[in-house]
Amino acid sequence: GVAWSIGMWQRELVRAAVRGGGAGSPRAASVAAASQLRRVLESQLEDIRGSGTWKNERVIASRQGPHLRLAAGGDGILNFCANNYLGLSSHPEVIRASVEALEKFGAGLSSVRFICGTQSIHKDLEEKIARFHQREDAILYASCFDANAGIFEALLTPEDAVLSDELNHASIIDGIRLCKANKYRYKHMDMEDLEAKLQDAQKHRLRLVATDGAFSMDGDIAPLREICQLAQKYDALVFIDECHATGFLGPNGRGTDELLGVMDKVTIINSTLGKALGGAAGGYTTGPKPLIDLLRQRSRPYLFSNSLPPAVVGCASKALHLLMESNAIAQSMAAKTQRFRSKMTAAGFTISGKDHPICPVMLGDARLAAVMAEDMLNRGIYVIGFSYPVVPKGKARIRVQISAVHSDEDIDRCVEAFTEVGRKHGALP
Repeated sequence: GVAWSIGMWQRELVRAAVRGGGAGSPRAASVAAASQLRRVLESQLEDIRGSGTWKNERVIASRQGPHLRLAAGGDGILNFCANNYLGLSSHPEVIRASVEALEKFGAGLSSVRFICGTQSIHKDLEEKIARFHQREDAILYASCFDANAGIFEALLTPEDAVLSDELNHASIIDGIRLCKANKYRYKHMDMEDLEAKLQDAQKHRLRLVATDGAFSMDGDIAPLREICQLAQKYDALVFIDECHATGFLGPNGRGTDELLGVMDKVTIINSTLGKALGGAAGGYTTGPKPLIDLLRQRSRPYLFSNSLPPAVVGCASKALHLLMESNAIAQSMAAKTQRFRSKMTAAGFTISGKDHPICPVMLGDARLAAVMAEDMLNRGIYVIGFSYPVVPKGKARIRVQISAVHSDEDIDRCVEAFTEVGRKHGALP
């Protein structure tokens, strides 16, 4: 039969590969294809190098924190590019909670949630997340990228519409691509354009406005008050990605909706456990219970990914506990952020965004950003240059991120190094 014939053909391919075969053999064909692939890839890689946008990975030989040791050498490197906003990734209580969860619940579940991958700690963390955000329920994912990949396809149909800020995170863009809803893209934080798109979308069943709460590349904060007013006017839902807000924006660190006083008007929040909340991994969706129930049944990244490892759940749960116990850490961010922004502006740099610990030092040229970042490292300051395709062409920058565990002396040393390097490379007069 057909199956037998295919099986015989496959075995002949294997035998030919072992023997070597001639120019027309399957092995020769596969070698030719592999050579062609290598040429294509090397050409693409050379283009990246030539454009000055090549991204090197520096190897760290210590734990995450304001001070690092690099594998290539150098102790006491000041770290100004981590998402460790609250400094909890190396907090002793967070580490202890992770170890205790590892010892009690094991290294991993070897399963997805609906088979045999749900432990009591997963349910406890989901309950704690919902309580923190003052929502009905929450669901855990391996990352917020997965949470964003899983929600739009499960929630929206061809009868619905999604309206997305043009500078939303790549994971939101990819998640929206996966769904079959009618797609509208509005200009970045442009409320007139959003209103025009909402008017056009009135013919659809559900209308969902999707935006980052805080935009990771520019450090600007979405105008949620105005977005929620428009959503109410046009009977739409509001979704926000809070990865760069959860834990430190707002009086109690609940995020941009708390900061701007619209917690009761935002329907769905996606966020991460991999930044301010312990820095390990994991993401989540929190919102109405029927939505969370639907995601447990339909969200593909949730259904087909292993459960979060117990150690990750343990450290995230402790980080949330510390945050809900006291807002002192979150409150310390404002003064440190203001110190860096004001000193850098006084030195002559242009800092994008406003009042956010993401402080992009705008340089424009990709090569300049890369060279300055390397020179900063030579002065003991770890920062990274960002350029196309991570940010638009002509908008290259060095993104500095302030942490609650940076001292005033750390911040001042960073500003001094920037001033020296900026003058050396012509970024400052």
